[in-house]
Amino acid sequence: MCNEKILLVDDEELIRDMIKEYTSLEGYDIDEAADGVKALDLFRQNKYSLIILDVMMPKIDGWSVCREIRKTSHVPIIMLTARGEEYDKLFGFELGVDDYIVKPFSPKELLARMKAIIRRNSGSDIEAKKENTVTFDGLVIEFDSRNTYVNGNIVTLTPKEYSLLAFFAKNFNRVYSRQQLLNEVWGYDFIGDDRTVDTHIKMLRESIKEYRKFIVTVWGTGYKFEVGEPK
Repeated sequence: MCNEKILLVDDEELIRDMIKEYTSLEGYDIDEAADGVKALDLFRQNKYSLIILDVMMPKIDGWSVCREIRKTSHVPIIMLTARGEEYDKLFGFELGVDDYIVKPFSPKELLARMKAIIRRNSGSDIEAKKENTVTFDGLVIEFDSRNTYVNGNIVTLTPKEYSLLAFFAKNFNRVYSRQQLLNEVWGYDFIGDDRTVDTHIKMLRESIKEYRKFIVTVWGTGYKFEVGEPK
């Protein structure tokens, strides 16, 4: 049984009850909020391992709550929404959302994703440092601080962009399929469109500017972080 503390934010009581029923059996400690104002109050008062956040809520919507949280915290966030358009998902990822689940959803799938995200942020995943810092030309990645620098200037990455870059940096010059990247970086057997990887690759390339050249598309297979030995 675990002792992780979760913040569950959804204005639908039935949704909250369903999620609590499954997560409580796994030993998760659940705090609830039915609106964005309450969610931010709880976030400021407690330390959470994960936040499950609905988009459409009274008082303050989920996007605004996410923006406010990301000003001070990298806590993993799973967004729940009734909308599944690619634009909405891209918007969420740009705000720093770690995962995105469209209603209606399987509670078992949500639980699997929760476990994977928490595990990958607990120190036993790809974020666990092999070294404190690696440098590829002008691209510098600090594993302790999760900071990334391009030519001496810090760049802002979403949590998933950083996880993807960190994985590449620790597994350079190897080809990975989209499914392998989903399994290694997202941490679960992804159910859905593997273009999620392409979307994040595109965002990451834009973020690291001229060093996008390191992320090579291997046609018909996937991607490779093609560099020399790090310094």
